Amino acid sequence: MAVKDARLHELLAPVVAAEGLYLERVRLIRAGKRSVLEVTVDLPEDEIGGVGLDAISAASTAISAKLDATDPIPGQYMLDVTSPGTSRPLTELRHFKRARTRLVNLTLVDGSTVSGRLTEVTAAELVVTGDTGETVLPLADVKKGRVVVELKRPKPDAQATIEDREEDC
Repeated sequence: MAVKDARLHELLAPVVAAEGLYLERVRLIRAGKRSVLEVTVDLPEDEIGGVGLDAISAASTAISAKLDATDPIPGQYMLDVTSPGTSRPLTELRHFKRARTRLVNLTLVDGSTVSGRLTEVTAAELVVTGDTGETVLPLADVKKGRVVVELKRPKPDAQATIEDREEDC
């Protein structure tokens, strides 16, 4: 992270936290005479789901107000507040915690892969449930992971009701 990005991260982290979100990344990118300030926000690591548009809008308003009040970036710039999305590689413990209940493809340090639903994450290991059952992996053995996009995710409770089954027909 560049020095300027680090200072902006330090400035904006409390603003984003006050909105109930986590500041994932801040990047100031030159685009000709202007700059783009990319601010990536996420839910706290203990939450499951995605950052909603209302939360991104509220964070954007709060960030904009802080930037207007402190004027840390000379010249014109455009503010872009976004969430990491499912394309973010899972490389940190907090990324794996946020991906609980999702289908994932994991690449291990030995080059092998494991796929399945990420059911549990601790500081030391990941539990993935797949076609062959449950696999417990030491976190240190996982190089990176990716969330597999599901068009229709199962309900949090494995037991579907009769109405749910009828809707699927």
